[in-house]
Amino acid sequence: MKEKCKNAKSPKAAVLISMCICLLLAGCDSLRFAPSEAQKQNAWLHNRTAVITAETARAEETSPTLQALTQLSEVQSRGFGSYCGLPKEFPPAETVEDILAESNFQLAGTALQESAERPDPWQVADSMLQMGIGICALLGGVYGTRAVGFLRQAKTKSNALKEIIAGNEQFKKLNQAQTTAFKQAHQSQSPQTRQLVAAIKS
Repeated sequence: MKEKCKNAKSPKAAVLISMCICLLLAGCDSLRFAPSEAQKQNAWLHNRTAVITAETARAEETSPTLQALTQLSEVQSRGFGSYCGLPKEFPPAETVEDILAESNFQLAGTALQESAERPDPWQVADSMLQMGIGICALLGGVYGTRAVGFLRQAKTKSNALKEIIAGNEQFKKLNQAQTTAFKQAHQSQSPQTRQLVAAIKS
């Protein structure tokens, strides 16, 4: 009998854990895309820039402080390259003139813009729920079927919540005179609800 209870709880626990992960990911700003080719090239060029800068500082016999700073910068830049990975194509970067080419300034701007992009939390949550549904469907059985139903219902509720919040935001934009009354009507929300809505809006 105890064994049956344990077996009955474990699928529910797994589903609840999956849902918690989905909710955490949906509100998490730390999700990022994998480094693009431009970001990889920029990281590699950053290292080459730091290397040439350190060599130039030594050759020009600058102050010991400046030489130490450029050496540290060169070592630090290796971490960025290791994190991003090597690019498929290596831009010319043998000389100072190569490094200071206009195309490298444009590449740095592109890499900066791409690094600020984040995945849509709704798409991430939806993908995770869809993956959970697929896994549970593969497992099959009574618990797999129940889990699929539970996850489908969670997906439906997630979409409904998204639509409600989008509608509320549109209402506030179209009826700015009613914004204060609208906010007062939602003052009784729990801190958890406020936090979830804020994460969804951002």
